Amino acid sequence: MGAILRVENVSKRFGGVIALNRVSLEVNEGEFLGIIGPNGSGKTTLFNIITGFIKPDEGRMVYRGIDITGLPPHRIARMGIARTFQIMRPLENLSVLDNLIIYALPRCGSVGKAREKAEETLKIVDLEDKKDLLARELNAAEKRRLELARAIVGEPKLLLLDEVLAGLSPSEIDRSIDLLGKIHRRGITIMMVEHVMRAVMRISERIVVINYGSIIAEGTPEEISRDPRVIEAYLGRSHMGAG
Repeated sequence: MGAILRVENVSKRFGGVIALNRVSLEVNEGEFLGIIGPNGSGKTTLFNIITGFIKPDEGRMVYRGIDITGLPPHRIARMGIARTFQIMRPLENLSVLDNLIIYALPRCGSVGKAREKAEETLKIVDLEDKKDLLARELNAAEKRRLELARAIVGEPKLLLLDEVLAGLSPSEIDRSIDLLGKIHRRGITIMMVEHVMRAVMRISERIVVINYGSIIAEGTPEEISRDPRVIEAYLGRSHMGAG
């Protein structure tokens, strides 16, 4: 399969800080790509540029053969790119089901079809028994799954996950890894920014490492775990003993 997304020489500065420095990468259709790097290395900035929340100073993004550089987020979303956010912002005074219906409506055209799609998606993320609760009544792990459900209810082709495992217990992380695998097998291409290394190494087919706004390495999990540049910049000498 060819590339579903090409990022070409993308740079972004905030004042005197270079957040991204001529970053280029390709995401293959059907791939599960992990993106790792220290805090402040530019990972979320890259996601914000791909999804149209900020514009690059240089470079371009090509999605399924179409230049999407500078398009607003709603147009990029309609083209089939969805994302989660580090900070969860569910509509807390609405039910879990209604949270999803609102996100499904633009794709479905009617409330009835949107409800059907929302209920189907809640089953995928194991929240069907919580559908009538207000979103604020969910615990942290359930809110993470609701955030994920909102991202996939529109049936995206490319899904960007921004630290969806943050704050979860080890057992919840294992459950989430299984869930992400299930979503990936539905034919969705996934890019995942994550600091939980055992999860990244277990589920990613390929990993890109960003440090100080530049890509310093890419390869399979096995290759990345042995790369001296990655170990020095991020993983640490004892990283593989972390389970």
